[in-house]
Amino acid sequence: MILHEFVDFEILRVIWWGLLGVLLIGFALTDGFDLGVGTLLPFVARTDIERRVAINTVGPVWEGNQVWFILGGGAIFAAWPPLYAVSFSGFYIAMFLILAALILRPVGFKYRSKREDERWRAAWDWALFVGGFVPALVFGVAVGNVLQGVPFRLTEDLMSIYEGSFFGLLNPYAILAGLVSVSMLVMHGAAWLQLKTEGMVADRARTFGAWAAIATILTYALAGLWLAGGIDAYSFAGAVATDGPSNPLMNEVVRGGSWMAAYEARPWIVVAPALGILGAALAFLGFRTDKEGWTMLASKLSILGIIASVGLTMFPFILPSSIDPNSSLTVWDSSSSHLTLFVMLVSAVIFVPLILAYTAWVYKVLWGKVTASDVVDKSDSVY
Repeated sequence: MILHEFVDFEILRVIWWGLLGVLLIGFALTDGFDLGVGTLLPFVARTDIERRVAINTVGPVWEGNQVWFILGGGAIFAAWPPLYAVSFSGFYIAMFLILAALILRPVGFKYRSKREDERWRAAWDWALFVGGFVPALVFGVAVGNVLQGVPFRLTEDLMSIYEGSFFGLLNPYAILAGLVSVSMLVMHGAAWLQLKTEGMVADRARTFGAWAAIATILTYALAGLWLAGGIDAYSFAGAVATDGPSNPLMNEVVRGGSWMAAYEARPWIVVAPALGILGAALAFLGFRTDKEGWTMLASKLSILGIIASVGLTMFPFILPSSIDPNSSLTVWDSSSSHLTLFVMLVSAVIFVPLILAYTAWVYKVLWGKVTASDVVDKSDSVY
């Protein structure tokens, strides 16, 4: 027997669906606070020293945090090729906006201190704001569109044809989902600043973080209610071979009903949205009581719950089609081959723990607060 056959194809598909979620959550938990700090930068830090303090809290780690973004994209490319083809081509302009905004971040970090000019530095500070706010918003908008269904179809030879437009992505529900994402990551960034700074920067971060936690609860609850009563769900019309070939057109999908049916079929998944709201509520209390470690942990739990709730609610659908439901991509019919998923799993088992260990070591080495004296002393300042 070939080695990869010891693990069922169905199980491998579920494992890689879960690992994709883990990578996306890992990106939100790490680079998410970088994006949050960038979004908060013009508001929590009002002098050059304060802004350099805020920037130096993320300066040593932001590049490493983006590893999770790269791993997520790589996992989609290798484990879910149809998903990669449809999403990266259909969301091309949105992806371009994200990449352009992310490119602004390293440029802003490097260039803001090249000149001793207030207007020059202020311009790059706003560039850092764009580099934080735009990706946070667009990621949420993308999730909002996925929940509604994306206007694409597959031809008989499985070539994807996207029939939407960029402005079509900016529909009311998707914008609400974008606000959930922005609120969530601003809360996370504020929790990071509270943990890593002191004085006025930390005080302002607590204020903005508390408001962001409230906004996270309200927007997430509203998005959930809207999803329950105003967004059609997708489901299979008949039996599906969970270990069958990766051809979405072999299954019949119907649109209708509510996504909340998932909670009737699998009641235990209610843990995810409950954690999303509870985590944000605990983060709010942490901001109000100045419990730094507790606030950061609560913020992470909220992000975990919010992102997990999307995947668990939609399972087994990954990318539904709004114009041809039968073209919808699911866990059971849009993966790579049995052998490919097994080889990738072996690689993940080896390398992901190494990445986690290295990341933990980096954060341990860089532990502690960034102070004004650190940035004044050039030897201790990153930017």
